[in-house]
Amino acid sequence: MPITRREFVLGGLGAGVAGAAGLVLSRTPSDSEPRTASKPSSTGSAAGGILVLLTLYGGNDGLNTVIPYEDGSYLGGRATLGYQPDQVLPLGDGLGLHPNLKALKSLWDAKRLAVVRGVGYPNPDRSHFRSMDIWQSAMPDDQVVTGWVGRWLDQTGNDPLRAVSVGGSLPRIFGGDKAAGAAVPVGELTLPGGPSVRSAFAAMAQPSTGASPLAARVAQSGRDLLAVDDAIAHLLAGRPQNDEASGSTSLEGTGGANQLTPQLELVARLVKAGSPTRVYGVSLGGFDTHANEKETHARLLGDVDEAVGAFFKSLEGSAQGSRVVLVAYSEFGRRVAANGSNGTDHGTAAPVFAAGAPVKGGFYGDEPSLTDLDSGDLKFTTDFRSVYATLLEDLIGVESKASLGTSFKPVPFL
Repeated sequence: MPITRREFVLGGLGAGVAGAAGLVLSRTPSDSEPRTASKPSSTGSAAGGILVLLTLYGGNDGLNTVIPYEDGSYLGGRATLGYQPDQVLPLGDGLGLHPNLKALKSLWDAKRLAVVRGVGYPNPDRSHFRSMDIWQSAMPDDQVVTGWVGRWLDQTGNDPLRAVSVGGSLPRIFGGDKAAGAAVPVGELTLPGGPSVRSAFAAMAQPSTGASPLAARVAQSGRDLLAVDDAIAHLLAGRPQNDEASGSTSLEGTGGANQLTPQLELVARLVKAGSPTRVYGVSLGGFDTHANEKETHARLLGDVDEAVGAFFKSLEGSAQGSRVVLVAYSEFGRRVAANGSNGTDHGTAAPVFAAGAPVKGGFYGDEPSLTDLDSGDLKFTTDFRSVYATLLEDLIGVESKASLGTSFKPVPFL
């Protein structure tokens, strides 16, 4: 179908402004369609929670995160890379946290941290890209473009604020066939060109009679861009980063070069401001520790601990904050034995953390054996889709089968 001059200009302007603003929005439903709430969970749970997904890109070394310090095979394969029993933060069952995870240890002591052990999937893929695609699509056997959160978005209305990824691009996990989340930058949300350009953009984002499907989608993306920009600006207007009235603490200035800190700070401010967002995404990279791992990994885990600890501290005293569950995962763990460069190579199963007031703290799933290995790698004991089923059914409040393709037994940490 031919595209008119107006549609061509609209497409170019929409792409340019969306890119400059750092917002990525792409949806099909029109404004005439009803906005529906999430379907109630079949489990009967009070699923009104807020999910924060923390992606650790690069393959976090799970064995140096939740450390099996009482297992002789641990230090046997990591003589210099491993941690001695007196260095870890003991949790029980012969396991302890990395010494830099003190805030997570406090959450554990408060029974607000769950450690799901041995999480992975059948026939593991050691490619960063393919494995992360699997985790974000939740489809190990098929290469699909949609994510498991995106498929939830497809089912549940057309509000672009339902899922927000903090950053300049939208990861696969937030993309559906008909709907997508919003990607927002950490910095100030301003459209370039001032009010005149904004007014022109708003006018061109209105649908035209007889517009092609492509032009209609571009126009809808423009409306979504302005809607998210306006909504977040309104939510944060006049709200200080340090909200003394609620007794919460700002994350500002605590992180230095910590790239996770400002992301979680923005999420905390939006949560406390009452944003309708049900799923947030944040991330930290650098976990591909093939060489000289110990110092790099310790620094990265220190960044995670600092940012997550301050995040939950900032939510204290907030009714909205009591609904938040943060889940941290990586595309795979590392191999049991250290390599010749004082690092570790790509592995398979690893622990997943879930933290927050709704969480029932403790261990879930079996700890993988360090001796019964699959070609030197851990055998997974918990399917990652069972973790997702828990989040969808017991936190978000929807049937998990529509997002996951089939039913998986939830892990009872909520």
